[in-house]
Parts: sequence; structure tokens; C-alpha cells
Amino acid sequence: MVDTLPIDITRAKQSRITEVDFSNIPFGRVFSDHMFVADYDGTAWTNLRIVPYQPLQLSPANSALHYGQSVFEGMKAYKNTAGEVVVFRPLDNFHRLNRSAERMCMPPLPEEVFMNGLMELLKLDNQWVPDGENTALYIRPFIFATDNYIGIRASDTYTFMIFTCPVGAYYSEPVRVKIETHYSRATEGGTGAAKAAGNYAASLYPARRAQQQGYHQLVWTDSKTHQYIEESGTMNVMFVIDGKLITTPLSDTILAGITRDSVLTLAREWGYPVEERRIAVSEVIAAAKEGRLQEAFGTGTAATIAQIIQIGHEEQDYMLPPIAERKFSNRVFKALNDIKSGQAEDKWNWVYKL
Repeated sequence: MVDTLPIDITRAKQSRITEVDFSNIPFGRVFSDHMFVADYDGTAWTNLRIVPYQPLQLSPANSALHYGQSVFEGMKAYKNTAGEVVVFRPLDNFHRLNRSAERMCMPPLPEEVFMNGLMELLKLDNQWVPDGENTALYIRPFIFATDNYIGIRASDTYTFMIFTCPVGAYYSEPVRVKIETHYSRATEGGTGAAKAAGNYAASLYPARRAQQQGYHQLVWTDSKTHQYIEESGTMNVMFVIDGKLITTPLSDTILAGITRDSVLTLAREWGYPVEERRIAVSEVIAAAKEGRLQEAFGTGTAATIAQIIQIGHEEQDYMLPPIAERKFSNRVFKALNDIKSGQAEDKWNWVYKL
């Protein structure tokens, strides 16, 4: 555990938890009672505090609103079988947040600020962690610029915050995806490897066009040729072709997914054939046509494993095998859940107990 820092705590006068129907939790719309806040004054992170969840007061000249200096993370807390609150791989999220911050010209966050703020917030709002099937407490840490200045330069001041929300399943059904061959999520030398707010804003228009065509999400391809698979929606994507687990290698256009790393770690532990390499669109489509594409799924914090049931490409849709027949993705989904819940050994110290 990192060194304890003094955190000023102002409790909510009345909890809103009684207003929540935990048997029907929409994703990302119900927020817990408190939030953690810290400020960067140009030299150090100061004024650590937990306050009731509330709207922010910002100047119209706030530089994050105009120039997009904002990075974030997504994490989850769970209740294990002993009723303890646990968080999955929080230090990995911390390190990735700082990598994103560096790419966006933002100051690094000390580990003790991140971890102490997170743990104190979860202790205060531990009753908000649901224990139903496919539920969790979603955790959103983020940093944004706070200079009130209209001029294109890195801000001198920043705010770091964490708020949480109880959530149910991100996808209620297997997803239908379309391979995108015009728009791009990321370009070489760009910010694709950072979890920057602007990356997601840029993806909304092509994603909406796909949704209007009946798909849930896109499979992004490389920006130069659109011939190679990159990610799927807001997730890393994996395929099982001819009994091999195949995924795109990390690069400056691919987000280093923590669920992605967990899946690959388990696959290698089990002796499953794993290939991290460029994947041609033509290879995936050929495998789908020939019945060799056995599984396709996205990996990410929100959904953990999002099964892909249909792939669209050049006006043609390809159906994949039924979910129940998928040996690897079903096995790894259960294995990750068992580790989080304490029903399986945590060999890699992924689970952090409150």
C-alpha cells in the first residue's frame, strides 16, 4: 500500500442509494454519493478532497473545453464471494493514465494520490458496489485542463477526479459489427494509444452511421490502407481462427487494454496458441467464408468480453458460430470472473482488496 495522504472528506448530507433499483441498473447513468478531487497548481498536486457528487463550475474560457486536454480511465470494483470490495488491476489503470497524460502534455499523477483517493472513495461509497450477476461499480478517473485562457498551449493547471456509478451489463446481446474502410480511429504518430477524450469524439460520427445500418459498432482498420484490423468500437478485438487466438499487436494506434493483457496472459498460461500480429481484413473475411473463423470478440473494461455474432464488410454480412459453442472466449470470461470474485486463484495479483 502506498503512503497515506491527508484527504479532506465532506460527506453527503443524505445518501441517494435508496433511489436506485439495483435489479435494473442502466450503464453510466446512476452516480454514487461522492467524488474525489485533486488540483494541480502548476508545481504539485494539492487540495486532496472527497466531496458530495455535484456539478462542476467552469469558466467559459476553460482550456479543456476548447483544446481537448482531457484523459480518462475506466475501472471496476466488485464484491467477491466473501462480500469484500475488490478492484481489478487498478495500478495498471494508474500507469496507463499517466502514459495518456504524458502524450497530452499533462503533469504525471503521483501513485499515492491516485491510490489513496480511490481507496478512500470506495470505502466511503462501498454500499454502492452491487453484487448481482454481471454488475459492478464502474470507476471513472480523469484529468482535465483548468486554465482560463484562450490560446493554444498546454494548460498550467489541472484537476484530477474520480467518480463512480453502479452498472449492469454494457451489451445486452452479442454485437454486430461493420468493418470500417473509410473513417479512421487513429493514425500513426497520433493519440490512438492514449485514452484521450478527443479520440472518442472523433469516432462518434462513423459509429452512428454504422448504427443506422443496423450494426452495434465498427471494426476499425489502419488509416493508410484500411486493409488491416485495429480495434473494435472502444475495445481491443480478438479472433480465433483455425484454433489460434489472434490479435493486433500494440502500437501508437492501439490502446494497451488491461482486459486484453489479462486475456492473453490466461491464454498463454493455458498453452493456447497466441499470435500478436497484423491481421488483414481479407484474412478474417476468408476465414468467415470458409467456416474457419470460430470466434470473434472485443475485450474491454465495460463489457469484459463482448461476443461478436456478425461481421459486415462491403455490403455482405457474415454470421459467426453460436455463442454457446465458443470454447475459448466463454472459458476466459468465466476465468476472469472467477478471479475477481475470489473463486479462483489470483496468480498475478490482479485483484486489489479494499
